Amino acid sequence: MSLLLDNPLSRFTRGFFCPFRAFGFINRHKKLYLYILIPFCITVAILSLFLSLGFVFFQQTIIHYIPQGQAWYWHILSGILWLFAVLITAVLVFFGFTAIGNLIASPFNDLLSEKTEEMVTGRSDNRPFSFAAFRRDSKAILITELKKIALFLSGMLVLFLLNVLPVIGSLLYGFLSIFWTILFLAVEYCGFLFFRRQLSFQEQRHIVYTNFALLLGFGSGLFCILAIPFFQLLCIPLGVVGATRLLLDENLVKNLPEREQS
Repeated sequence: MSLLLDNPLSRFTRGFFCPFRAFGFINRHKKLYLYILIPFCITVAILSLFLSLGFVFFQQTIIHYIPQGQAWYWHILSGILWLFAVLITAVLVFFGFTAIGNLIASPFNDLLSEKTEEMVTGRSDNRPFSFAAFRRDSKAILITELKKIALFLSGMLVLFLLNVLPVIGSLLYGFLSIFWTILFLAVEYCGFLFFRRQLSFQEQRHIVYTNFALLLGFGSGLFCILAIPFFQLLCIPLGVVGATRLLLDENLVKNLPEREQS
C-alpha cells in the first residue's frame, strides 16, 4: 500500500498540484495578500514587457527563418517549424519573465515565504521589523539570485548550441530547454526557505537529488501556470507559497545529510 502512495509517479503528482493548491491556501490566509501586492505589481510590469518583446522578436526575427514553398512537404515542414518557433519564443519569454521578475521581487518573495512558513508551522517571529536587517538580507538574496540566473543562462547557452545540428538539434533544444526551465523553477522557488535555513550547496543538492520526482512535478506545475494566458501573473506568489508549503509538508528541510564535524 505504501508503494502505491509513495512512488515516483505519486510524488510527481503531489508536486505538480502543489502550486495550484497554494491558491486555496492564500485565500484561507488573507494576510498574505499584503505580501503579494508588491511582487504582483512587479510581475505585471515584467510580464507585459517580455510579452511585447517576445511578440516583436517572433514577428521580426523568427518567422523570417521559416522556409516557404509550394510543394506539400514544404507545408508540413513549415507547420512543424512554426510550432518549434512558437515554443522557442515562449521559452525565451518565460525565461526572461521568470528570471528578471524573480530577481527584482526576490526580497519581497522572501518575506512572503517567511510569512507562509509562520502560518504552516504556527510559529511566528516576534522580532520587530528592521529595515537594516531587510536591506542586509535583500543584498544576500539578490547575490544568490544572480548566481542561480547565471547558472541557468549558462545551461541555456549550452543547449542553444544544439541548434547547429540539422533537424534533430532544434528538437533536442526544444525538449531540453523546457526540462532545464522546469528544474530551474523548482530550485528557484525552494531557494527562499533554503536561504533562511542557511543550507549549503551540498545540502540543497541532496534535497533536489533525493526528491527529484517531487520537485520535477512542482516545476512542471509552475511551467503549466506560465503557459496559461494571464494566469502566469500569479506564478510568482503561487510558486513561493507552494514551494514553502511543499518543503515543510514533506519535511524535506529536515531530511538532510549530517554535517561533517570539523
